[in-house]
Amino acid sequence: MKVASASQTGLHPTPQLAEAAVRAALDRAGLHRADSVLLFLTRDYARHAAPALLAAVRAAGSMEVAGCTAYGVISEDGWILDQPAAAALVIGDTGNVAPLVAGQSPLLSFSGYHALPHGWQSGPARAGMLDTGALAWAHGRPVADASAEIRLPGLRARLAHSTGLRPLSEPLPVDVVNGYDLRQLGGISAFASLQRWLPGELRATPPLHQIVITRHPGTPAVAILAANADGSLTLGEALEPGTLVRWAIRQPLASEEDMRRSLLDIPQEDALPGAVNPEKQPEFVVMFSCLGRGPLYYGNEDRDLLAVREQYPGIPLIGAYGSGQIAPGAGGNHLFQNSVVTLLYESFHV
Repeated sequence: MKVASASQTGLHPTPQLAEAAVRAALDRAGLHRADSVLLFLTRDYARHAAPALLAAVRAAGSMEVAGCTAYGVISEDGWILDQPAAAALVIGDTGNVAPLVAGQSPLLSFSGYHALPHGWQSGPARAGMLDTGALAWAHGRPVADASAEIRLPGLRARLAHSTGLRPLSEPLPVDVVNGYDLRQLGGISAFASLQRWLPGELRATPPLHQIVITRHPGTPAVAILAANADGSLTLGEALEPGTLVRWAIRQPLASEEDMRRSLLDIPQEDALPGAVNPEKQPEFVVMFSCLGRGPLYYGNEDRDLLAVREQYPGIPLIGAYGSGQIAPGAGGNHLFQNSVVTLLYESFHV
């Protein structure tokens, strides 16, 4: 198997950028054509995706091109957010790769919906990205409902998921709720509980946009929308009385540390069926990050991408920035925010 990735940028979202990205990746891999291609285009291609996809298919010599538009793209060359760009990963010479049984790896899934499609919440494990308003494609063709899924043949993946959260409290019982308003937690008002568990320097003016409530492992965190005069907190999701929750905060240093842990220490209970040996170098890496976890979060530097490159130097890599990340967890597949989903792909040879 031969794999490589590349990206191209320009002043305008032209088909030539997509073609150039595919050809550059083919050159790096030493291939004349590809068996499969992952292609991500920036949002600048919202009205120009079809010609760019056709150019990529012709350059690859294959209809097996899948991907979507996104806020930004990632490749071996780095990240791109602020100009039209295309990133492509090509896979070729797969004739000696054994086929896999369905279910050994998550379905790569891309969606332009504002929420995880209902049919994706259960069923096979999925990993991928949602970006509201995005276009998606599979098998070299745009998908009408903006939701595409593929399984790369002969490959399986180990999934690493970094939520980037630093726990602040012990488990606390939800006492009183009123719709989306959390009124009482652990015997006191919700806001008083939050202040009690925050570091001293944050108590006077809690940074609500960085603070969340976490529940069971493997489920999305609940955002805080507002602090109210009566001591309640308005949440992005209603909680049930009796639920045990924790306060958690999102901070750059803690997020970077969490990302590095996710690549090194994946709990056995979170591993997908057929997970690869974590000590073995992957053939390539696919990375789905949140716009709120990339360079805009770390200060013009993507520390999550740096962690992957340091852990797997020289390994081909492709990815994209979206508004939500799809990953399997407790009770099915979920849509996460401000997280990074990383797939480490390994092949089977006959």
